[in-house]
Amino acid sequence: MKTKITTAAAMAGVGVNNQTGRGGRDDASASIAARLDRLPASRTIWIMVCLIALGGWFEFYDVFFIGYVAPGMIKSGLFKPESLGILSHLSVLSFSGFGTFVFATFAGLWVGTLMVSQLLDRFGRRAVFTWALLWYLGCNAVMAFQQTGFALDVWRFLGGIGIGIEFTTIDTYLAELMPRHIRGRAFAVQQMVSFCAVPFVALLSWRLVPLSPFGFDGWRWVVLIGTAGAVVVWFMRLGLPESPRWLAKHGRLTEADQIVSGLERRVMAETGRALPPPSAELQDDSGRGEYAEMFRAPYLRRIVMLSLFNFAGAFSYYGFAAWVPTLLAHRGISVTHSLEYAFIIAIVNPFGPLFGLLFAERFERKWIMCAGLAAMMTFMLLFAQLSSGPALIACGVLFTLAANIQAFASHSYQSEIFPTRFRMRAVGFVWSWLRLSSAFSGLIVGYLLNSGGVLSVAVLIGGTTLLQILLIAILGPRSTGLALEEISH
Repeated sequence: MKTKITTAAAMAGVGVNNQTGRGGRDDASASIAARLDRLPASRTIWIMVCLIALGGWFEFYDVFFIGYVAPGMIKSGLFKPESLGILSHLSVLSFSGFGTFVFATFAGLWVGTLMVSQLLDRFGRRAVFTWALLWYLGCNAVMAFQQTGFALDVWRFLGGIGIGIEFTTIDTYLAELMPRHIRGRAFAVQQMVSFCAVPFVALLSWRLVPLSPFGFDGWRWVVLIGTAGAVVVWFMRLGLPESPRWLAKHGRLTEADQIVSGLERRVMAETGRALPPPSAELQDDSGRGEYAEMFRAPYLRRIVMLSLFNFAGAFSYYGFAAWVPTLLAHRGISVTHSLEYAFIIAIVNPFGPLFGLLFAERFERKWIMCAGLAAMMTFMLLFAQLSSGPALIACGVLFTLAANIQAFASHSYQSEIFPTRFRMRAVGFVWSWLRLSSAFSGLIVGYLLNSGGVLSVAVLIGGTTLLQILLIAILGPRSTGLALEEISH
């Protein structure tokens, strides 16, 4: 159904009062959404994007340090069977030694994205965004001082829950705060800032992991440095507002109006121009947001599409990103040079989303995703045929650029095609399939690499990217430039 925004307050862009009744609440909620969507790009808007993105930076730091601190953790003897205790029995599932740490990480992420996120549409984006960061900071700080593999894995699992919640919240929060005409660029900036963590943690680990400054293992310093930096960001992010869309959908209209009115005043002061009137007509995002609604039309098709898309993503993206040094070694590059080449490839991670700023709002989001996936498939197949160092680096760089262009578009896409009333639950559900497959993808990639070489891994990545392209191209709705409330229908 369509909700007409005809009140003088809404058309003028000023406050709305609390209204009783379903119709009044829906009218006011639509007014809040329309007022947000007409805000132009300004310093206030981009500051909010950067504050949210800083949270993503530390999430990426935390996830990507796994591969870089592995040598130091293994060297410390923490993953011997006697140190792992009952977790040593995971060897029957092919999770042994350091593999238990990787498994604990993704198991925690899976719990955070699926089970816990189902409760979070009730508590608000800002509160979850803030406290999930504190949760995993505390877990990481405790983890850095553990002396057994068992305790290390337990605290890693608990910290992974917080990281999983935070990942889900960032996409949801950003989608609901951003005006429709800059939503794609906002996600490109967020991903660009987040991916800057990858070369930083690679460099930091390279310098610290082989050492023991002040008698403290280098890998422990890497963990604690990330924790200390995130504490600073936690204080910086306290000034972020709650999502006005979420407040309006929960009947807290006065609070939503106060936040939007404040944004309007700051944006007008920065631009020196009056704001255009809100859209006179907007799709109504009505409904109770029950869990079962995700599995009814029109959302069931989107749930199935993105669940399969994310399940395949563990192979198409992490099949290369997490195995770069090993893949290079299998192409005849020495271990020393493979680490050097992997670092060069890691440096380009932020540049994919940076290039995306040039066309994020010019092309439909689903086609940006498909183009990025097609490029990933092409460069991975070329990588499997090459043997010279410069050519391998070039293919690795181009694959990484394409993968991260696809990544910023997909993060935006999967958070904007569900309605506000259950957006976080839906994003958590579809993203949980990525976490689940990530826990096992390493086993499959490792098996294929040992049995069939790089070409067999390239075929796996090519097949999963092709599946993702077909899913998005055939089943994906349009989203670029549309209000969230329009996409919901």
